[in-house]
Amino acid sequence: MTVRHSREDLNSEVLVIGGGAAGLIAATRAADLGARVTLFEKNERLGMKILISGGGKCNLTHAGTMEELRSAFRGNEGRFLKPSFYRFTSDDFLATLHAAGMPTYLRPDGRIFPVEPHNAKDVVALLQRSARRAGVSIHTGAAVNGLNLEGGQALGARIGDREFHASCVILAVGGSSYPATGTTGDGWRWAAGAGHQIAPLRAALAPLYLENPMPEWSGVSLRGVALRARIRVEGREYARWRGDLLFTHKGLSGPCALGVSREIGEQMAVGLAHGGTLEVDLSPDEPFELVKTRLRAELAANPRRLLGSIADRYMPDRLAPAFLSATGIDPQTRGAHVTAGALNQFVCTLKGWRLGGVRSVPIDRGEVVAGGVSLDEVDPHTMQSRIIKRLFLCGEMLDIAGPVGGYNLQAAWSTGYVAGEAAAAAVLR
Repeated sequence: MTVRHSREDLNSEVLVIGGGAAGLIAATRAADLGARVTLFEKNERLGMKILISGGGKCNLTHAGTMEELRSAFRGNEGRFLKPSFYRFTSDDFLATLHAAGMPTYLRPDGRIFPVEPHNAKDVVALLQRSARRAGVSIHTGAAVNGLNLEGGQALGARIGDREFHASCVILAVGGSSYPATGTTGDGWRWAAGAGHQIAPLRAALAPLYLENPMPEWSGVSLRGVALRARIRVEGREYARWRGDLLFTHKGLSGPCALGVSREIGEQMAVGLAHGGTLEVDLSPDEPFELVKTRLRAELAANPRRLLGSIADRYMPDRLAPAFLSATGIDPQTRGAHVTAGALNQFVCTLKGWRLGGVRSVPIDRGEVVAGGVSLDEVDPHTMQSRIIKRLFLCGEMLDIAGPVGGYNLQAAWSTGYVAGEAAAAAVLR
């Protein structure tokens, strides 16, 4: 890696550390406004976390008003995000993609993706082109190992034994999930060293490892179900998510698992043994009595129909035997011989099939990590640190973690945009 600048050239430079979603947007915005911008990325490629978003298809953002997006976050997080969400909206971001020739489409669940054959790689390439056109000097394979702090200000960074001076620094290095993508928590250590408080780190949008996984079901999915997490002893429900569920060798993944993972991780952190138990509602659109009434009428009209054949319509064949075993009813029982008690048990299992206890929520496998720099220590209108002048923080550096569905990428786009804008204003005023 080679970076050549005179100290005079760097008097008005914005140094961006991290070439992910927030960093690329921040660098581009600052350069568009006239600042001389350098971006350091420790990986050999930019946007590593973008590349795995939406299974490589890239869940760009979520539909709805910015107020609806903001409300999907927890209270203090949503309040912090309000200025940046209204400064750079989902429509603003999508407009930049459309202007560059990348069409997008809206899924029924509100998620927005590039129109195929465009995918996450194309999104990263587009953002990189935009940054270069704006004049950003991009350096990959540039592993920063610390910040230069002097007189309560951020004045650059260090790579090995070399120092790079700048008028201000934008820290956008991501969290600590998926360390193979380079997100190893470096930024939090630097921020803590500068005096920032780091909120406890928790897994968020992570898979769930079960106490008794079913590896033989790996790859099987359930569509449009509701996953619930309950306290093991008292049975109280404390988290649920509606969507698709995927079985893995170690447990569960897919939107449902990711959607409840933060709450389960928090419960485990305060002493709830193994995160409680999970159950899945295979017919979440219908209340218990309606399901029972409908099945009773169906069995009466088809007295020779096997009860096992009814289970098949709710799940793949590979799951049906275990489901029927959980009901305690012989799958060969015909409709004419299904008792009221047996039907009740069948519907009870259909509406709450127990999948077992949670062993762990692996933070290193999460798409997003909850925790990070305390929001009280960052100005939400500029993303500037309240502790260190001319240090700006955005994206996963912050103690923000939204639900599955594109919310977290929008938080990265918005906070990155504001950080870039404010940093440019700081050096150009």
